[in-house]
Amino acid sequence: MGSVRACGEISHSGNLGPYHRAMAKAPVLTPRADDFPRWYQDLITKAELADNGPVRGTMVIRPYGYGLWERMQAEMDARIKETGTQNAYFPLLIPQSYLTREADHVEGFAPELAVVTHGGGKELEEPAVVRPTSETIINEYFSKWVQSYRDLPLLINQWANVVRWELRPRLFLRTSEFLWQEGHTAHATYEEARDFAAHIQHEVYGDFLENVLAIDFVAGRKTVRERFAGAINTLTCESMMGDGKALQMVTSHELGQNFAKAFSTRYLSKDGTQEYVWQTSWGSTTRMIGALVMTHGDDDGLRVPPRLAQIQAVVLAIKGDEAVLAKVRELGDRLKAAGIRVQVDDRTDTPFGRRAVDWELKGVPVRIEIGPRDLENGTAMLARRIPGGKEPVSLDALADLLPAILDEDQALLLKQSRERRESRTTDVSTIEEAVEAATAGGWARIPWSMLGEEGEAKLADHAVTVRCLVAEDGSVPDDGDAPGNVAIVARAY
Repeated sequence: MGSVRACGEISHSGNLGPYHRAMAKAPVLTPRADDFPRWYQDLITKAELADNGPVRGTMVIRPYGYGLWERMQAEMDARIKETGTQNAYFPLLIPQSYLTREADHVEGFAPELAVVTHGGGKELEEPAVVRPTSETIINEYFSKWVQSYRDLPLLINQWANVVRWELRPRLFLRTSEFLWQEGHTAHATYEEARDFAAHIQHEVYGDFLENVLAIDFVAGRKTVRERFAGAINTLTCESMMGDGKALQMVTSHELGQNFAKAFSTRYLSKDGTQEYVWQTSWGSTTRMIGALVMTHGDDDGLRVPPRLAQIQAVVLAIKGDEAVLAKVRELGDRLKAAGIRVQVDDRTDTPFGRRAVDWELKGVPVRIEIGPRDLENGTAMLARRIPGGKEPVSLDALADLLPAILDEDQALLLKQSRERRESRTTDVSTIEEAVEAATAGGWARIPWSMLGEEGEAKLADHAVTVRCLVAEDGSVPDDGDAPGNVAIVARAY
């Protein structure tokens, strides 16, 4: 249980337990094992990530939650720009007629569209669709910007919001308005477009998921039933959440020439002939914050990967002793100088236990707690959120110790994510076995030849889907119907 130290300091060997939570009057999360969806909602609220917006399906992202998104943006943006892609911005309102030019695209998005019919007190001559995605409006401008082979490849990305009217909203996972990045490119050949879509999926998205979010994933190819409306191929990264369900993390689409033909996006080739471009589009969204919660969260709150955390370490003053406050601030400056993202918590008018619980809920990787006795001993109490546990550490050694500790905790989260997926994935040979594995809170692997489109439809009757197809060796197949393809089957968010 631990003991109460002199001067009101709290000492214990693990993270805060029920007694200290009661002392701090901290809110208690619903245990994940009892009600995973309720636990998720509790954590979003109590870790101050987001609130429901005033219009059903919308959300207000609070500063701590938006800080996570800003870190995601920064990491992703750097990787995207390394491919030669440049950022731009396109209008939120799209003429309705644009969407009708590509039949599969408009059919796929029709149920989710929000349409503006009036503006300035008058009925519009043509209704405008609130951006659900930007393939159509971007192609309108690509057709102006691309004239010859010298203009290719054209690589554009935008950070924006989109609106897709959601009937069953859930914060971060499914909201009527969400934030994202969407990349759009035009290439001279099919092979160039195919290879670029794959590069984005593996070298940009895959690297980010694994090395920043510390989330394990399976990279694969979507079935025809599941691929993006208007695409000829969709690549996906699918991750297992804490309850065993799947979440589509990111996607990259080969659009072929479908939109190029609809918008007459052509170029003059080196041979002097007019050719349609080959295109890709790809995106990631604020859904990744929900994935972060469901993958790494526990019954005490969030656990934020150190490379993502906007606050990697918080230095807490246990008591408002002037010497303690001075040391806490000095240590904060020293850690910042060492490259650690630090916040000093010297709010000693708020009980220490309450503050410690709040930082634990928010999942800050490291807490450094300092009181008068620690100062006398030249130590601080180091609490590690990810593996748990507390230990005294020399104040002088902290700046040297923390980088290795943060790297170790980053690696631990990825290891736990991967072990969960591997231990809860079952190889099966029948549709019935696949449904059983998915409904029991896991994934199934079944040969695509034993499932096929007919079997995929039967899975849907049980709210189970084929998340993606992988080759026999686990790689992404070039052909959805290649011999040896394996279907990854699960229930999904």
